[in-house]
Amino acid sequence: MPTPELRTTDSPAAPAPRLPWPALLAMSTGGFVTIMTEALPAGVLPAMSADLGVGQSAAGQSVTLYAVGSIAAAIPLTAATRRLPRKRLLLIAVGGFAAANAVTAVSSNYPLTMAARFAAGLVAGLLWALLAGYARGVVAPEQRGRAMAVAMAGSTVALSVGVPVGTLLAGLVGWRFTFGLMSAIAVALTGWMLLALPELPGRSDRDRTPVRQVLRTPGVAAVLAVTATFVLAHNVLYTYIAALLAPLGLDGRTDTVLLVIGLSSLVSILGTGALIDRHLRPLTVAASVLLAVAALLLAAALLGPTGWPAYAAAALWGLGFGGAATLLQTAVADAAGPAGDIAQSLLVTCWNLGIAVGGLAGGLLLDHSGPTALPWSALVLLAAALATTLAGRRHAFPGRARHSVV
Repeated sequence: MPTPELRTTDSPAAPAPRLPWPALLAMSTGGFVTIMTEALPAGVLPAMSADLGVGQSAAGQSVTLYAVGSIAAAIPLTAATRRLPRKRLLLIAVGGFAAANAVTAVSSNYPLTMAARFAAGLVAGLLWALLAGYARGVVAPEQRGRAMAVAMAGSTVALSVGVPVGTLLAGLVGWRFTFGLMSAIAVALTGWMLLALPELPGRSDRDRTPVRQVLRTPGVAAVLAVTATFVLAHNVLYTYIAALLAPLGLDGRTDTVLLVIGLSSLVSILGTGALIDRHLRPLTVAASVLLAVAALLLAAALLGPTGWPAYAAAALWGLGFGGAATLLQTAVADAAGPAGDIAQSLLVTCWNLGIAVGGLAGGLLLDHSGPTALPWSALVLLAAALATTLAGRRHAFPGRARHSVV
């Protein structure tokens, strides 16, 4: 395997090659489609449940089944398909979104709709495990962080802009039309990827690394632990943000607070893209600190006479969370080296477990202790994430950039 060329300080540095923008933007659009498919039911739940003839809690399981599909698929599908060409797999995954969203758009049968949502989660687990390695594989080693930031930006755009716009569109023309539109976008994206993505080979059996050995690779387990605790803290708050805002007199301003989170997330992903190749460790530390301060402001607002700190909390929340996926995927890819695809599948599993457990644990806390318990619980989790990040100086989150061969 070739070793990355080292530049000497005596020779002038060659200009860095340009990023392959069409390929990276196509990958970013893939992330956009994935997050839109995952999150859109939350915005159209009343209409969706009415059309399917079930209660909103039953319709809400469309999100749960999507997450379960992602958890179930990420590791086994990534391992089973490691020998296949990467481009073909990515096209299959995006085609799976087109099919699943089309079925969701036309189905009036609840079990069939839930099966389509589970299938969408399966291809999402595969796509997320592919995207990071693909983005890193089409650029020079010193550009991998920026390439990851571009490829992951679509998911941030989906959360900050796409879901609110999709919800508005569903209110105007119906939720089925919105899912149909997402299917059409996925079909168009397959054509774009076919033209824009370079071919990348799969891994040979000689390069195969068992999951147990990947977990023992120095730094990998620490990155996964930070992922689980950080995402769990985020989702304890995010899933029940309306319940957090109601005691502050902001129950009618949930959309505004979400917009602030979304816009600051966009700022975060831009900053992450510019700095990640040189400052992965401080950026990861800052992510936990910013989200912890946001949780502390929410806790203070719940104890105080005014709810204005919620807007400041939302801005810091977005700054902390927006670049987190890029930071953590880069860290685990650097730590795992040639086993990066398996490591990414483990990270996807931890991320979705954080989503699922966050919703469950947050609901239990809300029922038994009220909304005040949510930010304090998030603070405990973020303290654990921060401590693990600080302890991972050598392998998980090194102080200097490390360009592994992927």
